[in-house]
Amino acid sequence: MSAEATNPGNPETAGRWRGGPRPALRGLRRIGRAALLGPPPRDGLPNALEHVAKVHRHHHPDADLDTLSRAYQRAETSHRGQLRKSGEPYITHPLAVTLILAELGAETTTLTASLLHDTVEDTEMTLDQVRAEFGAEVCYLVDGVTKLEKVDYGAAAEPETFRKMLVATGSDVRVMSIKLADRLHNMRTLGVMRPEKQARIAYVTRDVLIPLAERLGVQALKTELEDLVFAVLHPEEYAETQQLVASYTGRPDPLAVIAGRARAVLADAGIDAQVLVRPRHFVSVHRVLLARGRLTGADLGRLLVLVTEDADCYAVLGELHTCFTPVVSEFKDFIATPKFNLYQSLHTAITGTGGDVAETLIRTHRMHRVAEAGVIALGNPYAPTDGADAPEGERADPTRPGWLDRLLDWQRTTPDPDTFWTSLRDDLAQEGEIAVFCTDAAADGPGTPIGLPAGASCVDAAYARYGEAAHGCIGARVNGRLATLGTVLHDGDGLHLLMAQDSAGPSPEWLDHARTPAARLAISRWLARPEGAGEPAAAPAGRRSERRRAPGHRPAGPERAPAASGLAVADLPGATVRLAGCCTPVPPDTVTGFAVRGGTVTVHRALCPAVARMAAMGRQPVGVRWRGAGKGGSGCRVTLLAEAFSRPHLLPDLTEAIAAQGVAVVSAAVEPPHEQLVRHTYTLHLPHADGLPSLMRAMRQVPGVFDVVRAATTVRS
Repeated sequence: MSAEATNPGNPETAGRWRGGPRPALRGLRRIGRAALLGPPPRDGLPNALEHVAKVHRHHHPDADLDTLSRAYQRAETSHRGQLRKSGEPYITHPLAVTLILAELGAETTTLTASLLHDTVEDTEMTLDQVRAEFGAEVCYLVDGVTKLEKVDYGAAAEPETFRKMLVATGSDVRVMSIKLADRLHNMRTLGVMRPEKQARIAYVTRDVLIPLAERLGVQALKTELEDLVFAVLHPEEYAETQQLVASYTGRPDPLAVIAGRARAVLADAGIDAQVLVRPRHFVSVHRVLLARGRLTGADLGRLLVLVTEDADCYAVLGELHTCFTPVVSEFKDFIATPKFNLYQSLHTAITGTGGDVAETLIRTHRMHRVAEAGVIALGNPYAPTDGADAPEGERADPTRPGWLDRLLDWQRTTPDPDTFWTSLRDDLAQEGEIAVFCTDAAADGPGTPIGLPAGASCVDAAYARYGEAAHGCIGARVNGRLATLGTVLHDGDGLHLLMAQDSAGPSPEWLDHARTPAARLAISRWLARPEGAGEPAAAPAGRRSERRRAPGHRPAGPERAPAASGLAVADLPGATVRLAGCCTPVPPDTVTGFAVRGGTVTVHRALCPAVARMAAMGRQPVGVRWRGAGKGGSGCRVTLLAEAFSRPHLLPDLTEAIAAQGVAVVSAAVEPPHEQLVRHTYTLHLPHADGLPSLMRAMRQVPGVFDVVRAATTVRS
């Protein structure tokens, strides 16, 4: 497949060649010549299919080749008379795609679909015919990779095709396997295209398909795609790297010397292991050159040690670290903690007698197959096992990763093709994944792990867990400690999200903390709503639909009872009055109101920034006034900021002072100390508004606290 792995099922080829025709290309030339010979023979396998069948039988000795033969004959008949831009019969393309997948160990159903993957798109064959002749499973895979017509979708055809493909991949990852192999063969033959079209295809491959190959663990496809894109988009750097690698041809190979010594060490220890020299592909060599500024012969490859059992990996590691000088900083254990794309291996680096450092990978043969072919090496993940019946409805995919679940979730709420396309590229540009464990109660229960991209914050976790109800998130506890919503999470963190029914909703600063498209899109939608400023975010589902009614709608009955009638009344008959969560007004504050959805009037302090924003948008204020002295039985809610010098036990002391005033703490957040100063933010429920001055005095008397003020705006996390 690439300089790193031509055939994952046969690791002995990993270090056999560094230049010259690739083994995979020799196979493609063979089937290309066979396809030019004319129609297939009546008996036995078609000539063009023989090489594919041989490779397939290597991985699956009991494979039924009759279905493959029928699929080839149907594809050859359908594509007969069609030519590729290179002048070759079109059937050479599906054959080449099928060979790529066969070399990676794909099972028969995937190969059948790959032979037919362009028939519905480019011939008269229909999906109904595919289903009738080859079954529903093959039909689903073919439909998943079939492009949408530009006649119907115009400029949105490409992003909508990828959306369709990703949705299909959510139910069957083999759809994306076929697409990746299809793109690899197209990239191999890209030279017949116009330069501008080559660049356009290469950019999409770089931004979308290579990250997808990485996330699905198909390294054999990813590395060759990287080299092909590198050659198209950066031809000068590619030529320089190619020349640099060629300059080492014929020189003594330090990796071969270290590999020979490692074989002897492991043989003396009684460990059955293969030690291979694994050349780097060109992009990898270029990255090493950029990182180190120069190259040595040992930088052109890595050692690959293959063993039988997991325990043998650690035995090999012990022997190598005993007999060689290890580079401790290079050690990583991806066996105990596999990567998000199923990858498992031990990484280390050892120093040879000449001072050359050899990066070393240690894995079992099974790990190697999965490392190279990813989900393709797992065969059909949907096949019933132990005689169990396949589940009805959406199939449970044991290989379906968390990032794919997140992607499928946010794409459903992104109807605009351009926004989807941009968000998809941004999401795929993020590397790595973490898992955090939520301890707050939700529909899926406490202790539920959430998969997030590396570098995600509490904001991302909130939207991943609660969807748009996360607008009501007001804080978080990370590993038991209060944290701001902008806190970056790490793998294994415990997270408790603090939610409020009358939160002011997300602020623009939340966008600075959001890394996932789901969070960014939800926040952007909220901020773009003219009536969103100051409106509570996390209302129960039954009340949220109430707010979506047209302005001026005034249903009668108990549901229209004013929510804050004990404190304020508006000059708008029948309106519900709600105190804004962004500035938490209480008597005797000077206030004003604005009508929002559902006939509700939200009351703000006159100095609240939300008032200026809505006035700038041309929103007309509504007169509001306090009812009596504000001693209604419902009490009031207020947000206070306590500025203090950082010291131990400050939080419990402040909480005790608040409780002594008979005030309930709705939520609390503590920002990380900065230059020995710390800020505590409390949202409090007071039984009577006139108790606010005494409460603030009591908080100021806590040792270390030098000021307590009302929050003028929503506390920015």
